[in-house]
Amino acid sequence: MKYKVTLNGRTYEVEVEAGTAMLLDEYEAIAPSAPAAAPAPAPSAPAPAAPAEKAAPAVTGAGEPVTAPMPGTILKVNVAAGQAVKAGTVLCILEAMKMENEIMAPKDGAVTQVLVSKGSTVDTGAPLVVIG
Repeated sequence: MKYKVTLNGRTYEVEVEAGTAMLLDEYEAIAPSAPAAAPAPAPSAPAPAAPAEKAAPAVTGAGEPVTAPMPGTILKVNVAAGQAVKAGTVLCILEAMKMENEIMAPKDGAVTQVLVSKGSTVDTGAPLVVIG
């Protein structure tokens, strides 16, 4: 099979046969010229302000926050505020890259705050649960 690959402005034509690759041709890629700029439209009414992003819940409970190790979506929350947990107890299930990841309690204690709910989207380092 033949492939054309452009890398750093250079185009390479590559042929691959049974696991081996051979460079057939190399040439400079030419970017298409940009069309002439259209005249700027006359100013109109100001655009509506963008909706404010939902702020991450603040940690108000005393204790150690358990944070998300990666960005993802919360599929299930297994604990509630005031519940006693032991080290290794599954606090919630985080789906990331089509995989379900169990977020476990790092220590024995009581849940002082649950900061996420089913369906929540979280970033890396976002607090999920606080254990006191």
